[in-house]
Amino acid sequence: MPAANSPFQYRDYRAFWAARLASTIASTMLVVVIGIHVYDIARETMSIAEASFWLGMVGLAQFLPLFLLTLVAGYVADRVDRRWIVRASLTLEFVCSILLAAMVWTDSMSLMPLFAVAIALGVGRAFAGPALSSFAPNLVPKELLPSAIALNSIAWQAGAVAGPLLGGGAYALSRALPYESSAALFAIAVGAMLVIRPIPRGNAGQSHPLRAVIEGIAYVRDNKIVLGAITLDLFAVLLGGATAMLPVYARDILHVGSEGLGALRAAPAVGAALTAAVLARRPLKRHVGAKMFLCVGLFGIATMVFGESRIMWLSLASLVVLGAADMVSVYVRSSLIQLHTPDAMRGRVSAVSGLFISASNELGEFRAGLAGAAFGPVLAVVGGGALSVLVTGLFAWAFPSLRKADRFVAPDEDILAEASGKDRPDFPIPAMVAGLDPKAEKGQP
Repeated sequence: MPAANSPFQYRDYRAFWAARLASTIASTMLVVVIGIHVYDIARETMSIAEASFWLGMVGLAQFLPLFLLTLVAGYVADRVDRRWIVRASLTLEFVCSILLAAMVWTDSMSLMPLFAVAIALGVGRAFAGPALSSFAPNLVPKELLPSAIALNSIAWQAGAVAGPLLGGGAYALSRALPYESSAALFAIAVGAMLVIRPIPRGNAGQSHPLRAVIEGIAYVRDNKIVLGAITLDLFAVLLGGATAMLPVYARDILHVGSEGLGALRAAPAVGAALTAAVLARRPLKRHVGAKMFLCVGLFGIATMVFGESRIMWLSLASLVVLGAADMVSVYVRSSLIQLHTPDAMRGRVSAVSGLFISASNELGEFRAGLAGAAFGPVLAVVGGGALSVLVTGLFAWAFPSLRKADRFVAPDEDILAEASGKDRPDFPIPAMVAGLDPKAEKGQP
């Protein structure tokens, strides 16, 4: 039985958590399998460089719908019942999985259908992301929100570990099996979402749709600490992301096959999950800005080590370190947005943040694919890691207030603490960064 102070004591949150876990396993499974399937098909008639280009195109195919629809999806998440948005999005992803399995069954799989389904999956993810990110505050009391955010992260990271491992292993057994498995998991996720009862939401107002979207962008723009953190993450991962090249490394450099690809793809999530668990128990207390910059720099160095490695255990270790370092910026950014955004704007602000994340991930894969085609996969990965380190140094110079940020506190608690002379409290998941330059705080809500 769930503990009395646990989000799991609430039935709707349990259903939401189960849906998040199942859908994450299914979606990460699809990402891995579509990548290796595209690469296998391309390598039948193309060189490594040409096949690398098509891997980059997979990233572009998934990014375009996210780029075009994410901000609109954020507006919709603030106006429409978020349960039905998630249900419809998961149903679309279920249909995509069935279509992929059917193409394998009928031996009609080729590159173009794979890209078409990748675009459809991007549409589903564009609408599901803001709605899912905005759910937790409506399912648990405010005092349990930090624990709910931590559990949400655990569900995502657990799914990001299990999905690639299961997908790679299933693909080695049968090309249809991972698509069939993902369809079953999406069906479970839809079923879990169907049992969630209607939930109250804040008043989103009657703003014109375009104005409402602009309000979400303006919130992020004016929140200087959030702007600096998410743009640092954007450029570091955009330049240093190596995931698009993993099928190349698995097949032609490390020679470990689809099972090895699953392990490589899961390794960053392992590092991120371990870091999330440590941060939930021992949160950062001092010098959080400097620690974030150090970890982003470590992300770039780990990428360079992976790019040069020809040993499987070293490649896995560098990817684990990479994921652990990346988790620190996620830890800062997501907590700021969740705890300090009004519910009526939470969908739009989550959409803006999600757009930055999508740009860094999917567009980063496109960048890696083009670089792999032009310079070879090794130089594409190593050079990207070096550029990521360079960008970290530039941002440390350009955002001194972010670099000097000292500790995490909740704004309301901080005001009370200053009035009473008490110490500022620490939170399991950070709320707001304190110790900023006064000029950087101007315009923050």
